[in-house]
Amino acid sequence: MSRYLLDNGVLVAYLKGRAGAVRLIRPWVIAQEAVTSLVVYGEAIEYLKSDPGFERRRVELRVLLRAVTPYRLSYPILERYAKLRRVMRPPYGSGLIGDIDTLIAATAIEHGATVVTLDGDYLRVPELTVIRLTREDVK
Repeated sequence: MSRYLLDNGVLVAYLKGRAGAVRLIRPWVIAQEAVTSLVVYGEAIEYLKSDPGFERRRVELRVLLRAVTPYRLSYPILERYAKLRRVMRPPYGSGLIGDIDTLIAATAIEHGATVVTLDGDYLRVPELTVIRLTREDVK
């Protein structure tokens, strides 16, 4: 079974019912192929705190996470995180990406999932399969 790990921007676009995101992601949710990371939950909460309907959105996000499995951090994920940082650090790699993104990438790799994101930094992560979307794709 394929797994698609939804990054923050994509997850929030789906949560807000944006047509492009719903068209893309709903089939994955129905097929139980959509997953995310608890780290993405933290990013989403930070973003949603600026929403006037924050309390309602938080409840909606928690309900959504019953259908979009949030992976927890584990020792293998954290060891993969360390490996990725060492491999990406110059002079060996093209440069580090943010720690949160590296944790999300490590989570996806450890679970054999494809990251679905708006963020081009993931394209630099070795061993990671990425679907990079544009903001237009999720409107």
